[in-house]
Amino acid sequence: MRVKVSELTAYQVRIPLRKTVRHASHTRDSTENVVVRCVLQDGTEGFGEGVPREYVTGETIDEAINSLRESDLGAQLESCPDFAHAVAMAERLRLTPVPGDDRKCRRNAARCAVELALLDAYGRHFGETLGTVTKLLSPELYEFRPWVRYSGVILSASTWFKVRAAAWRARIYRFPNVKVKVGIPGQDDVFRLKNIRLRLGWQKDLRVDANEAWPRAEAAERIRALQPFRISVVEQPVPHADVDVLREVRQMVGVPIMLDESLCSMIDAERALQQGSCDLYNLRLSKCGGFIPTLRLAQFAVKHGLGYQLGCQVGETALLSAAGRQVRHQRGRYTLSRRLLRPTSGSGNVGQIRHHVPLGRLGAGLRWRRAGNHRGQGAPGADGDSAGAVERMKDAE
Repeated sequence: MRVKVSELTAYQVRIPLRKTVRHASHTRDSTENVVVRCVLQDGTEGFGEGVPREYVTGETIDEAINSLRESDLGAQLESCPDFAHAVAMAERLRLTPVPGDDRKCRRNAARCAVELALLDAYGRHFGETLGTVTKLLSPELYEFRPWVRYSGVILSASTWFKVRAAAWRARIYRFPNVKVKVGIPGQDDVFRLKNIRLRLGWQKDLRVDANEAWPRAEAAERIRALQPFRISVVEQPVPHADVDVLREVRQMVGVPIMLDESLCSMIDAERALQQGSCDLYNLRLSKCGGFIPTLRLAQFAVKHGLGYQLGCQVGETALLSAAGRQVRHQRGRYTLSRRLLRPTSGSGNVGQIRHHVPLGRLGAGLRWRRAGNHRGQGAPGADGDSAGAVERMKDAE
């Protein structure tokens, strides 16, 4: 039996973080996310999330909400007889383009929220998990794993005590991979890496992320200064405008380079390949435009002999976290001060999460908590009106 979307609603949700997160590109103590609720004709609900970041894709929260208002979503939504048709429809989803957006990424967070809501709703209706999307579109990438590995992240710890404490925590929790944020103004990266490596030991995989902090002329020198501490990867060492220099930097230092802020779309991936600017991609669902575009970028990487990992956006909720776990790749931890959702996907362990089944429940594997959101910030089931909610589409044709 065919089923169609009867209602789409977008919510602007502001969530405080447990602590201030600081890196070279930005400092934040809260996050403003886009949450989309999709309702099918039979009442089945699905939810999706996007995390707009102006310094990554150029999107603000207002632009993301407005893009959903302006895009003719109703005309793109079809009656679907099965999950495969729903997946194909979700992949064709397009939002109104932004003039001058040559990278095709200025709508990615908004698109991600809508796509995940559609896949979640149709997955629940047809009895499929998000993992089925991978089976359908990129079976060569699909391999069910009972465990998902997490990496540790050391952010802006700078004093001798804080650096030691952060390193000991990562060691105690037995994270096999640890990423350190570097390039933060006023901090001594050599001092920090030396102390972190001593406390972690030499067996742990240690990566650094500069978040575009280093000038192009200094990138190789900065990397060389950190090489004695056996770093395995350097993530986004220079601003996006300077990525053309990374081909030369890679040849000079011999350390693999990973792109993050400069890898948000297939156009970015193709340009990086042509320029020879990286060895790996850091893929994130929101900045890449959703679950399906992320899969396509992973396929592109494998086809051309490049590596990739799945990262997360600072401030993402369990919606994006659960969808990310379906991609089955390494990611960091989210640091929200409260949960919007109740995960039902598995049990926690040090440095990893175990799936009892393919993320347990259908769709994204989550149950929405309908009460207790912050006043005036708008979320499905919260009291009061939603802030910046997109008009609902009833029986969209």
